[in-house]
Amino acid sequence: MTTENRKSNIKNQKSIAAVILAAGQGTRMKSKRAKVLHPIAGKPMVEYAVDAAKFAGVEKMVVVIGHQGEQVRAVLGESVAFAEQPIQQGTGDAVKCARAILENDTAHVLVFYADMPLLKPETIRALVEKHLATNATLTMLTLLADDKMNFGRIVRDENGRAVRIVEEVEATPEQFAIREINPGVYCFNAEWLWKNLAQLKPSPKKSEYYLTDLLEFAVAQNARVETETITDVAQCVGINTRVHLALAENIMRERIRERVMLNGTTLLDPASTFIDADVEIGQDTVIFPNTHLQGKTRIGADCAIGPNAIVFDSVIGDACAIGPSVIESATLEDHVEIGPFCHLRPGAYLARHVHLGNYAEVKKSRLGEGVHMGHFSYLGDTEVGARTNIAAGTITCNYDGKNKHRTIIGENVFIGSDSMLVAPLTIGDNARTGAGAVVTKDIPANSLAVGVPARVIRKIARQE
Repeated sequence: MTTENRKSNIKNQKSIAAVILAAGQGTRMKSKRAKVLHPIAGKPMVEYAVDAAKFAGVEKMVVVIGHQGEQVRAVLGESVAFAEQPIQQGTGDAVKCARAILENDTAHVLVFYADMPLLKPETIRALVEKHLATNATLTMLTLLADDKMNFGRIVRDENGRAVRIVEEVEATPEQFAIREINPGVYCFNAEWLWKNLAQLKPSPKKSEYYLTDLLEFAVAQNARVETETITDVAQCVGINTRVHLALAENIMRERIRERVMLNGTTLLDPASTFIDADVEIGQDTVIFPNTHLQGKTRIGADCAIGPNAIVFDSVIGDACAIGPSVIESATLEDHVEIGPFCHLRPGAYLARHVHLGNYAEVKKSRLGEGVHMGHFSYLGDTEVGARTNIAAGTITCNYDGKNKHRTIIGENVFIGSDSMLVAPLTIGDNARTGAGAVVTKDIPANSLAVGVPARVIRKIARQE
C-alpha cells in the first residue's frame, strides 16, 4: 500500500484516538515543575506529543494526568481531553483511566509517552499507517540499537514474530544481548484493547499494570501483531534527568536549524543560533551569530537579524534589519531598521520604513510609516504619525507615579533633541519643538514650541 493510500486509510477509519501518558512526577528531574512541562526548544515537551498525534491523523486525544495535572490542563487547553490517574500504577492502569472517554466511539488507540519529545511525527504516522494497512490487533514500535537504554528486549520466535517483551532486569544473558528493544509506543485495536486491559495482572515486584503484557496476550490469542522498526536512537530518548533534557534540547535545536536552512534561511553560524520550535522564517533571511529567536516569532523574507539579537513572540515583516537588540511581543512591518542596542517592549508596533537609532526604547506605542526615532530616546504609551522625526534624547514622561498616560504626536512633526514630553499630551501635525523643550501642554498643528516649560512662539509653514 502506498503512503498516499495509507493516509487516505487513516481518514476513512471510524475513529483513531491517542492516549498520551503524562501523569508521572519525574522525581529524577529534581524540580518543582512536572517533568512533561519542562520546555524543549521553547515548548513544553507534552506539546510535542500532541503535535505528533495530530500529524498522524488522530481525531481525539486523551492526556492522562496526575502530578500537577491542572498545570498540564492549562498548557494544553481544550485541544485535548484529560483523564486523571490519581495513583501511578503503571502504563496499563494509565490507559484504563482513559477508557471511559474513548471506548464507545474509537476503533483504534495509539498509546505513547509525553516525555519522548524527540519522537518524530513521521515515525508515529508510519506506525499508525502500518497498523491500519495490516488490520493488526497490536502494532508496536521497536528500535534497533546497541545502546539498550534500559528498555525491554523484543523476543521473536523462529518465524520472526514478536512474541514477548523481557524487561532488562529480568533478561537472561542471551536476551540481554538482543538489539531490538521496546520504546513503549503502541497502536491497538480498541475493542481488543478494552477487553484485555481488564485481564492484566499486577507485576510481582511493583504491583503495577504494564501494557507490555498485552503482547503475550495477543500471541496467545493468535491475534495479528505487527512491528514498525526504526534505527534512530535519538528519537527514543526519554527525559528523566536534566542531563536528558540538555541532550534533547541540543538534538531538537539541530533539527530546527536544519529545517529552516533547507527552507531557504541562511544561518551564518548555526551552532550559535538558537531558534525555538514554533518560529517561522522567510526565504533569504540571514541570521547572524548569537541570535535567539523565541516563542511564536514570525520573520519575513530578506531580513537581516543580529548578531546578538533576541526576538521573542514578535512579528517581523519583509526586508527588515535588526541589529543587536531585544524585541519582545512587538510587530514590525516591512523595511524597518532597528538598532543597534534597541529595546522594543510588548505592544510596540512599527509601520513600514520606520528607523530606530541605537539605544532607543519603545513600549506599547505605534510608530507610523517613515518615522525616524533617534538614539537614546524612549517612547511609551505613544502614537506617532507618519514621517515624524523623534530626535536624539527624546523622552515621553508617561508615568506620574500612579498612572500611565498617552502621548499623541501627529504627522510630519519634528521633535527636537532632548525634548521631554509630559503626558497626557497631544502634538498636532507639522508641529515642532526646540532642543531641550519640556512640553507640558498640547501643541497645536503647525506650531513651534520652545523652552522650559515649552510655549508656542510662532506658527510655521505647513508641510505637504
